[in-house]
Amino acid sequence: MIELNEIQKRILREVADLHKVSVGAFNIRSDGQSLGRTSTANIEIVPKDAGSGLDIYIKPGTKNESVHIPVVLTKSGYTEVVYNDFHIGEGADVVIVAGCGIDNCGNLDSRHDGIHRFYVGKGAKVKYVEKHYGSGDGKGKRILNPETEVYMEEDSQAELEMVQIKGVDDTVRTTKAELGANASLVVRERLMTHGEQKAVSKYVIDLNGEGSSADVVSRSVARDDSYQKFDAVINGNTACSGHTECDAIIMDRGRILAVPGLEANSVDAALVHEAAIGKIAGDQIIKLMTLGLTESEAEEQIINGFLK
Repeated sequence: MIELNEIQKRILREVADLHKVSVGAFNIRSDGQSLGRTSTANIEIVPKDAGSGLDIYIKPGTKNESVHIPVVLTKSGYTEVVYNDFHIGEGADVVIVAGCGIDNCGNLDSRHDGIHRFYVGKGAKVKYVEKHYGSGDGKGKRILNPETEVYMEEDSQAELEMVQIKGVDDTVRTTKAELGANASLVVRERLMTHGEQKAVSKYVIDLNGEGSSADVVSRSVARDDSYQKFDAVINGNTACSGHTECDAIIMDRGRILAVPGLEANSVDAALVHEAAIGKIAGDQIIKLMTLGLTESEAEEQIINGFLK
C-alpha cells in the first residue's frame, strides 16, 4: 500500500468509516490509481482492462465479511468514469462500502461517475453503503454522478444506504433495480444541499417476481438557493408490494420537486407513495431555545436528527 497523504486520509474517514466492521477485502482508488488492494479467501477483487473499474466476486455462502472500495479525487480538473460489478453468490451475507470524496482546491471542475452493478444470487443478502462528500476552497465544481443497478434473484435481499450531506455541487443519482420472486429491496437516502448546489435522484424499480417488495425512503434538506428533485418510479408487474416516500425540509430560498410514479401492471400489485415538503416548525425551534440553544443551534439540532 502506498502511504496516504493527509487529504486522502481525511476523505477516506469521511466516506468509508461508516460501520464498525472489520476491513476485509478492499481497494482504495485515488485520482485514477489504486493505492492498495486486498482480496480474501471468499472475496476476490479483479481489476478490469484499462483500469476502468473492478469485478468483485463473492463466493456462495460467504458470511459476515465486508468489501471497501472508496474513491478519492484530489486533482482539480480530473474526470473519470468507473465501472464496478459485484457478483454476490447464492446465500452470501456481506456489507459493501463504496463512498467517493472530491477535494477540489482549483478552478477547474472535478467529476467522478461511478457505475455499480450488483448481481445478487438466490437467497443472498447485501448491505451497500455509499457516502459522497466534497471539500476544498477552489472555484471548480465537485461533481458526482453515481449509477446503481441491482439485479436480484429469488429470495434475495438488498439494503442500499445512500448518503450525501456536504460539499457536492452537482449530482445526478440514478438507481435501477429488477427483483425476482420474493426478493426484497430497501433504500434509505439522506441528502442535504446548500449554496447553489443541485441534486437529482432517480429511481426505477421493476417488481417482476411474485412476492417481491421495495421500500424507498428519501429524507432531504434544501438550504440557501439549492435545488433538489426526487423522481421515483415503481413498476408492479405481478403480485408485489412497493412503497416510496419523500420527506423533505425546505429552508431559505431552496426548491424541491417530488415526482412520484407508480405503475400497476397486475391487479395484485399494491403500490403506495408518500411525499411531505415543508419548513421547520416554529414550535420545535422555540422548544429547543427554551433549553438554552440559539435559533441557529436549534435548527442544526433539528436537521441533524432529521437526517439520521
